[in-house]
Amino acid sequence: MASPLPPLEEHPFLRGLSPEQVKAIACDVREVSFPAGALLLREGDEAHSLFLLRSGRVSLELTVPGQGPRQLESLKAGDILGLSWLFPPYRWHLDARAVEPVEAFALGAACLRGPSPEHPVLEPALAMRLLRQLYERLERVRMQRLDVYEAAR
Repeated sequence: MASPLPPLEEHPFLRGLSPEQVKAIACDVREVSFPAGALLLREGDEAHSLFLLRSGRVSLELTVPGQGPRQLESLKAGDILGLSWLFPPYRWHLDARAVEPVEAFALGAACLRGPSPEHPVLEPALAMRLLRQLYERLERVRMQRLDVYEAAR
């Protein structure tokens, strides 16, 4: 029997936020699941959610004309997926495919985009978490590129 998945407030992305901040961020939250092989995001579709991955693995892919999909990065439980909701025109820039079954929270973008008058600390707290995630992913991509170049020598 699989162990129970942790609740929303225990996801690494939200740790350290007050219960009021989590409630504000999660004003539109859904639990979602995807079987292996399913697309979570499709390039060009409306970017409507931030996914907090709870279990499984996701491949971020870019379709190269004449060559098909190329994996750019792999995400796992504890990671976030989908940042295109941050900037107009709010369209996904990549495909995201479940490599194995995925369980996640989908947070509605409308709750995340604008500042909340009731929680003025929410926007900076959310922005810092997003920046931290972007920095960590940039470091992972750098390490992956280093491995490619080292292997080619």
